[in-house]
Amino acid sequence: MNFSLVLLATSPKASSSPDIMATIQGLLGPIIGCLVMFLVIFSLSLIIWTFRDIRARTQDFVSQILATVLVALFNVGGLFIYLILRPRQTLAEIYERQLEEESLLAEMTERQTCTNCHARVESDFQVCPSCGQKLKRSCPKCERLLELRWTYCPYCANNVGSAPMPGNMPGISMQGVPPSSSLQGNPGMPVSGNRF
Repeated sequence: MNFSLVLLATSPKASSSPDIMATIQGLLGPIIGCLVMFLVIFSLSLIIWTFRDIRARTQDFVSQILATVLVALFNVGGLFIYLILRPRQTLAEIYERQLEEESLLAEMTERQTCTNCHARVESDFQVCPSCGQKLKRSCPKCERLLELRWTYCPYCANNVGSAPMPGNMPGISMQGVPPSSSLQGNPGMPVSGNRF
């Protein structure tokens, strides 16, 4: 009688054990399936991200393919290698930096400086306020400011090459320049030969 009680007591437990195992086996398949699906999607996401990132950083087609294949073959390890070797800046960042450099260069070239002392001067200065260097001269006819090297006034078409050059012009030598009267000959006739 004792033996039959032991069988009755153990029989429900014995029948619940196969149910638990069947339940675990039933859940294990979908869990493994979801995990595999996640790993596949994660790997594809890494490959797509790497391809987009390398395309934003270089136009070299070979580098783009090599980086993508590296991540496709080695997954996360390949991603770490790519992050170490990838170009530091994107093409957009390089372009913005070049635009900034060009604008700074344009700003620097727009600033007028004295040829003698390199002090900043304005476009309507006749002399440098720092060193006294002659920067421009006025046209004798219309009195507009002209560059020192100009022979004709672009505003009134007056020939200013015959006008006396100012004496205080450091850095400009007048040696070898014939007198203005020999250059002019006849004021109505153009001067022949190479004048520059």
